[in-house]
Amino acid sequence: MVHCGCVLFRKYGNFIDNLRLFTKGGSGGMGYPRLGGEGGKGGDVWVVARNRMTLKRLKDKYPQKRFVAGVGANSKVSALKGSKGEDCEIPVPVGISVTDENGKIIGELNKENDRILVAEGGLGGKLLTNFLPLKGQRRIIHLDLKVIADVGLVGFPNAGKSSLLSCVSHAKPAIADYAFTTLKPELGKIMYRDFKQISVADLPGLIEGAHMNKGMGHKFLKHIERTRQLLFVVDISGFQLSSHTQYRTAFETIILLTKELELYKEELQTKPALLAVNKMDLPDAQSKFHELMNQLQNPKDFLHLFGKNMTPERTVEFQHIIPISAVTGEGIEELKNCIRKSLDEQANQENDAHHKKQLLNLWISDTVSSSEPPSKHAVTTSKMDII
Repeated sequence: MVHCGCVLFRKYGNFIDNLRLFTKGGSGGMGYPRLGGEGGKGGDVWVVARNRMTLKRLKDKYPQKRFVAGVGANSKVSALKGSKGEDCEIPVPVGISVTDENGKIIGELNKENDRILVAEGGLGGKLLTNFLPLKGQRRIIHLDLKVIADVGLVGFPNAGKSSLLSCVSHAKPAIADYAFTTLKPELGKIMYRDFKQISVADLPGLIEGAHMNKGMGHKFLKHIERTRQLLFVVDISGFQLSSHTQYRTAFETIILLTKELELYKEELQTKPALLAVNKMDLPDAQSKFHELMNQLQNPKDFLHLFGKNMTPERTVEFQHIIPISAVTGEGIEELKNCIRKSLDEQANQENDAHHKKQLLNLWISDTVSSSEPPSKHAVTTSKMDII
């Protein structure tokens, strides 16, 4: 953890956003036929949301990834009703989606202490089972983080995403002049002095054709899908993947990134987005930045220069455009402030939308109850049921 101006940035290294686990409910206890005693039910396996938990921590703590609940107690003379087997709880981070082996959603955990039953214990031996216990449920489950970070960095390889995080954090991610330096997603947190925390995912560089699963392809785009906002990072001098590929200007880079997101899933374009124009310390950077701003303010004047298959249906409207240099530190503080401001605005909008929805539900329920007098046999529905 390193002090950096008004913020702290903690780098967590490579993170895990999905896990496959084996779960098994406990077997029931033996019944006692002679005295009609019932064996205890086997313990259940629960997935429980815990703050400050991560999937990486879960994997490190339980490398076997097997979770088995306790066996129910046998019925005996001193205790004809056997006690229930001990439940097994799997601690997971908040924001987890739980699915079975076939991809069917079992449930979601959206706040601390939310819990989902994933494997039920077997019944204890009783008259119905000829006093023989039943085995517990076996189940393979998949844990997927729905939102991996507040902000996801989007950019072609070598745009300076790792350098940007290094500048913010004083950490030392792999940085080099070849294209792919970030091969796995890395998660960090910007921590402000008032204890506000913002998580940032440094994701593998996107390449043209990612929507067709080239390069990191769908894996990258899946990560992007699960961030609250996007931070585009582009090199002011443009980008060329290799000597065999076409050179792209900064504006072309933004358009192509937008097109890749659109081709994968159009909803990605509705996410709030910011733009960090990096490497402003290079010669002629200022004049190139003014040219880029003109292109971004009047994109339709320049889209005819692209082929039809390269032109997105809609261009991204950036909430903030910040010129930066990860080398000199220019614009970094402004970028941090803009990230926070944008996330705060989004949270306020979501809260307003939630309150409006609640008011609408109340209004609908009032209207329905006043316009439809209940019949003699009707069961009255409360407002809470409708909401």
